[in-house]
Amino acid sequence: MMKWTRFNVASVAVGFAFLYLPIVLLVIFSFNESKLVTVWGGFSTKWYVSLFHNQALLDAAWVTLRVGVLSATAATILGTLAAITLVRYTKFRGRMLFSGMVYAPLVMPEVITGLSLLLLFVAIGFDRGFWTITLAHTTLTMCFVAVVVQSRLLSFDRSIEEAALDLGSPPVRTFFEITLPIIAPAVLSGWILAFTLSLDDLVIASFTSGPGATTLPMKIYSQVRLGVTPEINAVCTILIAIVAVGVVATSIITKRREIQRERDERAAANAP
Repeated sequence: MMKWTRFNVASVAVGFAFLYLPIVLLVIFSFNESKLVTVWGGFSTKWYVSLFHNQALLDAAWVTLRVGVLSATAATILGTLAAITLVRYTKFRGRMLFSGMVYAPLVMPEVITGLSLLLLFVAIGFDRGFWTITLAHTTLTMCFVAVVVQSRLLSFDRSIEEAALDLGSPPVRTFFEITLPIIAPAVLSGWILAFTLSLDDLVIASFTSGPGATTLPMKIYSQVRLGVTPEINAVCTILIAIVAVGVVATSIITKRREIQRERDERAAANAP
C-alpha cells in the first residue's frame, strides 16, 4: 500500500485546486448580488431569474439541447454498429480504411474537421443551420462511442450468443435480447459522452452553423468577448450541473447493471 507523504498530499491538493477551483469560483460568483463579477456583493439568485428572461440565451440553449440529443443518438447507433463491425468482422476488404475513417476524428484537430465539413456543405449546396451542426457533431462524437462500445465487446462472452443461436433464436433477436442488454452500460456511457461533447463544442459548431442556429457555447463566447456578466456565470453553472448529474446517473446505472450481471452469471453457474 502506498504511504501518503506530505509531498503526495500537497501534490494532489494542488492538482485538484488547479482543476476545480476555477469551477468552484464560477459557481460561487453566479450567486453574486453585484454586477461586477470579481466583487462579491452578497448572495442572490437574481441572475438566474434574469437568465430565464433572456430570450437569446434560452433560444441558444434549446438549439444546443436538440442538437445534443439528436447527434448523440445518431452517433450512438452508428458508433455501436461500427464497433460491432470492427470486433466481430476482423477479415474483410477495406477494414484498415474503415478503421481509420472511424477513428480519424479522434486525432484530427477540430479546426480541420470543422473547415472540412464547411467545405463539404458548401460544395453540395447544403444550407448551413441546425441540421449541419447536428451532422457535424454526429461525425465528431461517433468515434468516441465506437471506442467505448468496442472496449466492452472485446471482453464479451460470445458463448451466450452462441447458446441462443443454437436454441433457434434469429440473429437479430439474439442481438436485441442478449447482446444489447449486456453491452447497454457501454452504449449508455457512449451516449452520455457524445451528448457532453456536443454540449461543449464551440469550434466545429462555429464553422457549420448558419442563420438562426446559434448554440449556447457560441452565444457565451460572443458575449464573453464583450465582458463576463453574472448571467454567463449562471448559465455555465447550469451546464456544469447538467453534466455532473448525467455523469453521476450514468455511473450509478452502469454500476447497478454490472452488479446485476455478475449476480445473474453466478446464478447461472450455480444452477444444476
